[in-house]
Formats: sequence, structure tokens, C-alpha cells
Amino acid sequence: MACNSATCNSSGCYKEYEVEEEQRQPTTRGGINGSATTHQNLCVKCKSNEPVCCGIGGDDARFCKDCFKTNLYGKFKQAVSYNAMITPSDKVLVAFSGGPSSRVVLQFVHEMQCRAQKNFDASKDRSLPVFGVGVAFIDESSIHSFASQDAEKAIEDIRSIVSNLAPPEKELYVVPIENIFSSDNIDGKERMKKLLDAVSDVTGKEDLLIHLRMLSLQRVASQNRYTRVVLGSCTSRIACHVISATVKGQGYSLSADIQYVDSRWQVPVVLPLRDCPAQELNTLCSLDGLKIVELLNGPCSSINGLVSSFVKVLQEENPSRECTIVRTAGKLTPFHFNRIPDIHDSSVPLATRRRQKRHSIKPNGSLSSESFCPICNSPLNKSNFSSSLRSLQSNENSDIFAAAAACSSCQFQIIPKEPSLMEQFVSLLPQPLITRAKHGDRGDFSLLREQIQEFLLSDGEDEI
Repeated sequence: MACNSATCNSSGCYKEYEVEEEQRQPTTRGGINGSATTHQNLCVKCKSNEPVCCGIGGDDARFCKDCFKTNLYGKFKQAVSYNAMITPSDKVLVAFSGGPSSRVVLQFVHEMQCRAQKNFDASKDRSLPVFGVGVAFIDESSIHSFASQDAEKAIEDIRSIVSNLAPPEKELYVVPIENIFSSDNIDGKERMKKLLDAVSDVTGKEDLLIHLRMLSLQRVASQNRYTRVVLGSCTSRIACHVISATVKGQGYSLSADIQYVDSRWQVPVVLPLRDCPAQELNTLCSLDGLKIVELLNGPCSSINGLVSSFVKVLQEENPSRECTIVRTAGKLTPFHFNRIPDIHDSSVPLATRRRQKRHSIKPNGSLSSESFCPICNSPLNKSNFSSSLRSLQSNENSDIFAAAAACSSCQFQIIPKEPSLMEQFVSLLPQPLITRAKHGDRGDFSLLREQIQEFLLSDGEDEI
């Protein structure tokens, strides 16, 4: 929508319509009483329907319901097509929290699947399969202080939302977050509580919970053979992440988190709503009557909460601020895993494969990273390992989380400083984190060995 910026080149901006409206002189039509009428009360796009909603920063209604939704769906579809996020042979898992962003992305994925199903039914040879869709809700009621009946009501509402979607049928997975520890809910709840209590920093506790949520989604996806995880992260949320990550010292890994595709995980993660601001998503939910379910709306004192409030103030002062932040951060060099691997499946249309090859990130235009933070899975700079020899001399679990093996944010906000607390912290971590840390530790050692290879003695040489 219109962003009030003189330098905006966004494909979804309606600034040109505003200029046309300002330059157009009112046209007069002869009526029974000779009264003059203008086009100001019509949609600026179709020029036929009554406007019911405005673009970002607009005070007056300028777009009809159909044009507004078409524009928003167009942004989603363009992101999906250009980045080959969803192909006919895929099976995608939509992460659903119940909020406006995840509700819209679920609706758009559903509509995309319905169109694919219609094309499949109308096709004579039926050569293109219809991609599958599942929905995952991570239940965090065990770690938040709200009534159990509210959590049960929210889960029932989510089941109702998914079941009321038209065919093809979508399977819903309601997964307690403590299941990442164990199949025993009682033991899992206790370990989750102790693990979060071991992190004293409020921001670190919130970030750790985000990492555990992603691990839960990855576990559901891998166990049920999904090929994509679809998140509802929108422009507004990504803009907040850009600033908060910079404040927390995650500048090197920032570009990895804000791209359309993130394949560093076992199941690639995609962000089809990257170009859609939260205000537009909220408007669509209101216009289409899309039911949302939100349990956590209270104030937050963490860095993430403060940054969110700060960006909200900036957005009120300048409606294009969020888009500007994301567009500026988008100039950072992406990593090699910020792309879907080349498609060689013959069931995927040739046009889709060509488009994916044309728009995907080139290897020589991206950063490479062989090492990742064992906690948050952020890519690490190779220079971070210049002083890591001591941490690699032991295979004990506590050593694999030494300062040199983790990103700066996890070092200062999540990982305890004292050795005694460190041992307790590691003993409480879920097994996927321990496994990733051990694999990352071996990867770091191979990187160091490569750097000092010319100075090492061969097996047949004697030490002098």
C-alpha cells in the first residue's frame, strides 16, 4: 500500500494512484438535479466499487475489499513463486499461533491449495500433484500464567478454525512445547520450568523459548515428513527483529533471519508474508471475518518488547518506517543457505524451475558459514574461533557450550557464567540442542585444523 516515501520502489505501493487522484480534476455528470459527482468515493484501483479500507498511513478509505485482498494475496503469491517456496510435490507445515499473521498465512496457503486442487481436477492427465498442508500449534500453556480453561478454549477455537477450512483436509498437530524434552509431560514440564529458571536474563529467557519453539516445529515437521515449515513473520515483526538483533550483538547473523528462505534447518523455513505489514494483515482479518486467537497480549520488559514498542512509535510517526527498516536490512549479504536447493523434480513445471533459478541467491553472492551457535543456530563468524582451542580439547558436555562456541547474544543472555550453574544448565537442555552442539563442536575443530594444516606434523614425522 502507499508508504508516503519519495524513494519507495516497492511493487505493492499504491503511491501512483494517490498522485493520479491529486492531479485528476473532478468530472461532472449530468443528473436529474444537475449535481456534480466525483470518483473520490470509488476504489482507486477498480474505479467501480465503494472503498472500505485504506493503505498504510491513509486517513480515508481508498480500496474496496476485493482489491485490498487481491493486492495482499499478490504479495504472498509473488514471494512464494519467485523463491520456489511451495512446489506441487511439497508437503508444507504451517506454524499457527492464532494471531493475525499466522491466520492470514494459513488462509492464503489454503486458497493456494484449493486452486491447485481445482487445476488438478480439471486436468486430463493430472500430471501435477497437489501439495499437502498441515497445521502445527505449539502449546505453551505450561509456562505461562493464564488459566487452564483459557488455554483449553484457545485450543478448541484453533481446532474449529482448521476444521472449518474447505477441503483438501488439513491435519492439525497440537504439541505441548515440553514434548521437546520427553514424551512424559510431567517430566517435560518440570525440566522446562527448571531450564527457564536457570536463565536469569529476561531477554535471554524469551529468546531461549523462541529457539525451543522452532525446535518443536522442526520435530513435528521431520517426524511427519513435511518438506517446508511456513511461518507468518510479517514486515512489522521482521523490522523489530532487525533492531533487536542489532542491539543484542547479532549483526553478523542478521541477514540469515530476514530472507524469504532459511534452509539451515533440517526442514527449510519460509517467510511468504515478508512484504506484508501487520496493519494490512489486521485489516484483512477484520474485513474477511477471519477468527484469531491470542492469549499473550501483556506488556513485556525484555529487549524484544521494548524494541517492539519503539518501532510502533516510529510507525505512527512515519507509516513507511517498518518497510524502510526491512528494505535497508535486506541489502545485507545473505548466506548460502538462504535459498531453496535447485529443483530437479520433473513434476515441477519448467516455468517454476526457471523462475527459481533466476531469482535464487547465487553462491558467489552469498556468505558461507560452517559453524553455528549450539543454542540459537545462528551462523558464526570464522574469526570467532581464533581463541577456541582450549574449549575443543575436551569432549565434556559443558565444554561444548564454552564462550567461543556460541554467539555473543547467547553468551551474555542465556548461558550461565559460573561452572556449577553451567553443568546444571547443560543437564536440563533437550537432546536436540546437545546433539547439535556436539556436531557443531566437531565442525569447529575441522575448521581450525584446516586453518593450521600447514603447521601440523604428519603421522610419520617425529616431534623435535
